[in-house]
Amino acid sequence: MIIAHVSDIHIGGSDESAERALRVRDYINGLPEPVDAVVVTGDIADHALVEEYEIAREAMRYDAPTIVCPGNHDSRAEFRKVLLGETGSDPVNQVLRLDGLTIALVDSSIPGRHDGYLDDTTIAWLDMTLAGTEGPVFVGMHHPAVALGLPSVDAIRLKSPDRLQAVLERHPHVRAVLAGHAHTAASSVFAGLPLVVAPGVVSTLKLPGECVLPDDWTEGDALDFDLPPAFTFHVFDGERLVSHTRVVP
Repeated sequence: MIIAHVSDIHIGGSDESAERALRVRDYINGLPEPVDAVVVTGDIADHALVEEYEIAREAMRYDAPTIVCPGNHDSRAEFRKVLLGETGSDPVNQVLRLDGLTIALVDSSIPGRHDGYLDDTTIAWLDMTLAGTEGPVFVGMHHPAVALGLPSVDAIRLKSPDRLQAVLERHPHVRAVLAGHAHTAASSVFAGLPLVVAPGVVSTLKLPGECVLPDDWTEGDALDFDLPPAFTFHVFDGERLVSHTRVVP
């Protein structure tokens, strides 16, 4: 199976944000062989505005089954209204069942904050979903559950990751953990599983050694909006995951 993993499109986050998201969409839709699914791990809108989600809805019109979760820049109410046609502001937890793979995305956003946390409702939902699923599962969310060596991201990563680890360790059919948030492709291990972070579409976060930052720097000083958008392909044979990052010039 081939899964396209897109993250951090941040519609409204730059003058080119919509164009960059559409470019990635058209690249994926224009492949000679369609992907089996598309996973989008959060930060869909930059300011959580209805009009940003309306643009994002078109920019995420992929020719494959698609599952999307919120990030720290998103608002659950507007996300639900425009992208899901629903009302409410509860955590947006969703599952996509494919032939041979289930993808469960959980909502790690905390309203009004940039760090992440899986609340009791979400933890219970994930545990129940995994218990009721046979075959391999990918679990995804916006916030990475490990430190990535990026100070601005590590300060606002997933808090209390042991809560997630305890659930994953109860369900050995989970094969991988997917995340976004970092605006750079990264990989690690969490709960004995591969953890893969997709790059950003709207921008790329430079590593500390790639740029000189002022003493009063903010995250924006480390973001490069000129590098091209990118996303990740996940190739999965039922047991082994191999991930490839693609830049869309």
